[in-house]
Amino acid sequence: MRPVSGLPAYPVSGVPAYPVSGPPGRPVSPATPGSAPGVGAWVGQDRRGVAPADGAAVAADPERALAALRWRLHPETLREETDDPGRLRAVRDGLTAKLAVALDNRSRARLLSLRAVTSRILGDLDDALDDARLALTYAETTGELRRTALARARLAHVLRWRGEFAEADRLFAEANSTELPDRLRAALHEHAGRSSFDQGRLIEACHHFERALDLHRAADAELTGRTRVALDAVAERAGRDGFGPYPRSRDEILRTGRPPVPTYDEDLDRWGYADADGNLVVGTDYAEVQPFREGMAWVRRPDGARWALIDEAGRTLIEANNGYRAVGSFSDGLAWVSMDGTGDWMAIDPSNIVVIPPGFDDVRPFRHGVAAVRADGGWGAVDRAGVVVVPTRYHGLTTALADGRYVDGFTDEGLAVVELNGRRGVVDRTGRTVVAPTHPALVVHPVAFLVGDDAGRWGALDRRGEPLLDPVHPSRDRVVEQIDRLLADTSPLL
Repeated sequence: MRPVSGLPAYPVSGVPAYPVSGPPGRPVSPATPGSAPGVGAWVGQDRRGVAPADGAAVAADPERALAALRWRLHPETLREETDDPGRLRAVRDGLTAKLAVALDNRSRARLLSLRAVTSRILGDLDDALDDARLALTYAETTGELRRTALARARLAHVLRWRGEFAEADRLFAEANSTELPDRLRAALHEHAGRSSFDQGRLIEACHHFERALDLHRAADAELTGRTRVALDAVAERAGRDGFGPYPRSRDEILRTGRPPVPTYDEDLDRWGYADADGNLVVGTDYAEVQPFREGMAWVRRPDGARWALIDEAGRTLIEANNGYRAVGSFSDGLAWVSMDGTGDWMAIDPSNIVVIPPGFDDVRPFRHGVAAVRADGGWGAVDRAGVVVVPTRYHGLTTALADGRYVDGFTDEGLAVVELNGRRGVVDRTGRTVVAPTHPALVVHPVAFLVGDDAGRWGALDRRGEPLLDPVHPSRDRVVEQIDRLLADTSPLL
């Protein structure tokens, strides 16, 4: 199945009003609008008051029917349950029917992962696992960050229910990119917290629940209700079994391990590398060193001006006599190197094979298969084969993100802000112009583009580059608040 190029529309379909709280079977009184549902509350209608779908609606649109189904959170297991498994089976059948005619990778990824959700809640964990793994395969072919994050999270949720916690935790961590919408990141933390709860890692669970609340800045009665149920379960279990082990770092969860870090010997005026405990693992023999990336680091000895490449055991992979006077760390399996130290950059692999010939005045590391490069006075981008995917015609290629960070080149999602004659636009990693460079200021938001005009007023474009909010707001923060209100009816179904 060939992947389809382009960017996702936000939000994707199949997004429900998320259910909360309580033991099964307890009667409830209607919740006051805007209040947090209490223990035992059912939340099954969407926020527009759409009742659970009937059979005809299920057949017509099983994704919408899934969004309208009612859920509860069991107060002891912190697992979702439904009061209508028959309706859920009908939804699963409807998703299967849609899958039979879905031809593109985006649709198959979405439908398979949603079918995995239904099978998980119905207890068919083997079927759920098969669907979730295949959904992730399709999602990864699209190259779309949000779609892949959702598929990873839904697979992780299945694995959590199966008790396969190591892989589940790793997938939750991999999915949780800072470039995702805060609501999705909050949901990822919430579900990672439930996985930690299952393992008796209660301090870690509390950290995830707290982070979920912090990310979901707008008042969210359902999230508050779910968190209350989860914290009650934590308190009861902690009173019985204790809080469990100290929280793990992200690297521990991902099992990447900490590479040796540069360490300086003042007496010798030399650099080496030490492990996590401070023990020297690569001798202090170098005048300059770079951090390890992808298991390799560039080092320069005191008696030379050229760099060598070593592995984490200190073994030499590329000798200094190859003549590289300037080097960049490995990323995506390639490193930029320069023979004269001032330009004419080329890319090599770890075996010192030249993959991209020299010819670039300035370069940036590869990110997800694309690197920003400057040639003939202009910035553009090349792929890992050296093919120019963005012509070197721009005066700048630095991407501002809504959280205040800047990225040299492309985001994880494959977007870059380009500058031409003082005006900014957006291109994607295929070279397609998403937003023409006509804006004095432009910032990439997880679901939109924030744009500023010459008068310092801010508005927003959607991910197709179409107007979303008029440029009438005095600051970016006001625009972000408006976008949050527009997204008030969305919450990711994991």
